[in-house]
Amino acid sequence: MTLEGTNTFIYGADPCVAIDPGSDDPGHLEAIRVAAAERGGIGTVLVTHSHADHTTGADQLGAPVVLATDGEEHGGLRAAATPGHAADHVVYLSPDGVCFCGDLVLGLGSTIVPPGGNSLAAFMDSLALLQAENLTLMCPGHGPWITDPEAKLAEYVEHRMMRERRLLARLDEGENSRAALLAVVWDDVPVELLPMAAMAMEAHLEKLEAEGRLPFDLVE
Repeated sequence: MTLEGTNTFIYGADPCVAIDPGSDDPGHLEAIRVAAAERGGIGTVLVTHSHADHTTGADQLGAPVVLATDGEEHGGLRAAATPGHAADHVVYLSPDGVCFCGDLVLGLGSTIVPPGGNSLAAFMDSLALLQAENLTLMCPGHGPWITDPEAKLAEYVEHRMMRERRLLARLDEGENSRAALLAVVWDDVPVELLPMAAMAMEAHLEKLEAEGRLPFDLVE
């Protein structure tokens, strides 16, 4: 679920910040130390959210570990709260439009938005927040750099809206079975990923219910 692993980024100099150290693999941590030493050492370790694949090695780099709050600045980067994938998720924005976006947007595929706390509505708001920024590059927690942030964010929004339209169409036809809704609306998902798709569906249903657009109770 982490593609080729978790990306760690080094930003700035004298000192630099290390973003999402991820693994506690000794070789990985030493590579961070070497890269950071060339930039005057690590002043702060920043994490985008508290999931283990982003934080496990964070306390082994000899610098304060910070999960920033909205508007905080560290090492020339501004934190912006972007809940959805995780309630505590933030991105870090540079003055020249680079966004270290953690798991809000991935370099490949679609991120997981679990149900709970109307997380999908929060996720859509987070995407809209980034669409309002003048981004030139997005550096995700997993996958390659995103060199066309405008197109990628539009793709992410449309993907979720497509699922919502298909879900509403089936609900409007009177379908009240979760299993049937999953089979039709997420019919393009490989079998091994259906548990993740079921989580996504619950997040959609939660959003529709909060908006007063869920027409009836569902059965399994």
